[in-house]
Amino acid sequence: MSNLNSIELNLFSSRVAAICDEMGLVLRRAAFSPNIKDRLDFSCALFGRDGELFAQADHMPVHLGSMAFAMSSVVKNRRWQKGDMLVLNDPFLGGTHLPDVTLIAPVFVAEAGLVGFVANRAHHANIGCETPGSMPISSTLEEEGVVISPTWLLKQGKLQKEAIYLPGVMNGELTGDFAAQAGANQVGIQRLEALVTSLGVKSYLKGMVQLNDYADSIAAHTIAKLQSGSYHFKDYLDDDGCGTTKIVLVIDLTINKEDVELDFGGSSAMVAGNLNCPESVVAAAGYFCFRCLMPTDAPACEGLFRRIKISTKPGSIVNAERPAAVAAGNVETSTRLVDLVFGALAKAMPNNIAAASQGTMNNIAMGCIDDVNDSRWDYYETVAGGMGAGPNYPGLDSVHTHMTNTLNTPVESLEMHYPLRIRRYEVRTGSGGAGVNEGGDGIVREYEFLESAQLSILSERRHFSPWGLHGAGDGKKGRNLLNGKDLPGKCSLAVEPGDRLTVMSPGGGGWNPPE
Repeated sequence: MSNLNSIELNLFSSRVAAICDEMGLVLRRAAFSPNIKDRLDFSCALFGRDGELFAQADHMPVHLGSMAFAMSSVVKNRRWQKGDMLVLNDPFLGGTHLPDVTLIAPVFVAEAGLVGFVANRAHHANIGCETPGSMPISSTLEEEGVVISPTWLLKQGKLQKEAIYLPGVMNGELTGDFAAQAGANQVGIQRLEALVTSLGVKSYLKGMVQLNDYADSIAAHTIAKLQSGSYHFKDYLDDDGCGTTKIVLVIDLTINKEDVELDFGGSSAMVAGNLNCPESVVAAAGYFCFRCLMPTDAPACEGLFRRIKISTKPGSIVNAERPAAVAAGNVETSTRLVDLVFGALAKAMPNNIAAASQGTMNNIAMGCIDDVNDSRWDYYETVAGGMGAGPNYPGLDSVHTHMTNTLNTPVESLEMHYPLRIRRYEVRTGSGGAGVNEGGDGIVREYEFLESAQLSILSERRHFSPWGLHGAGDGKKGRNLLNGKDLPGKCSLAVEPGDRLTVMSPGGGGWNPPE
């Protein structure tokens, strides 16, 4: 069988990516929580027989990169059958942090058996944590909610006994967002079965190999254009919320003509708080940064990342070990790792890399658990900020950047679902760094509580500003205030009706000093 020509390969790539897009649309439309249907905090992807990433939609980089890194270890050595579905959220067995729940299903074609997998990962505001919103100030994994090791949710289409105690399962049925995730996988299975049948198994499998090889050639071409050498960069996290401050993140980037190595071995040891992250999250940050250097139409598959080597030190903040807390590692540390990689790349290619973006997701979790009436509400969102300026452009204002690709919840949806009122929602004018190209501005978002609630905040860049490049100004640091008084970057506290939380997100760094 001859190879696909360039047009046929492009069509093949578009068809498999379209399956991921459709899975995402089904998940969004079927979901119950604003966290998924409005904020779009989910991701969908296809994988080959051995768990190698084959296609993905333009969803969450931190989800997709970590799945690409860890999926092979999750799917191997299991007796997969048609109608099976696996569920997991364990950060040390293929997950990221507990709120991100992943559902994986095999795809079978009659004459070939197993041809691959579909998967999606979505963020759940209630994952059984005692703190509403499931993003607590924690020091162990168990404090963050229900830990789901890879568990059969369905076997040959039947709900399994071991799954009936999971959040999202009630009276022997999948409910809410779990059901939406399962439905998205079912659509992915149907579409992939139809595609394989229409192409023929041999043509499909050869197309997979050819697409990955094509992606590898793109990566090779991109790396070959970089200046070979070793580049060092250091940055700092504010604190872990448990007493540890000025936490060091270090990268030694080695660029060769054929591959690159990202060595994070000099980073701090694990901390008491939850800024720790599994190695899969570190890989996601590294993959993302180099993906940004490649053409926008490069197929998002395993071949794109073959030449990117990740090195970490076990027991460090970037390769945490059980039972370390990791809730903020997936959101805050991952975002700062992007700053770290880009900081090193700015030395390798100084005229091509943008200044630091806001460097935080500004995680806001809140809710109330009423044991007397056996009721609760949970809400979680991230808040956008400023994007760093580049050599030919100013930074964008008030956008989610890098490892998150979500939205802020629309005011109407938030106020309809929860006892909250948004008093201010505006651009934080003047928060971007000064420069020939100015950094983007952050956001001011003010919440008024209409009922008593528990509030948790996990945010960064409250002590260390997003850096500008080539002598330009830094972006303004973020601030959190309750009734006008400053709050720590990481805290948990009770609030009463009428209290107002104001989040002022950081701006992005500028590029070149102002004239």
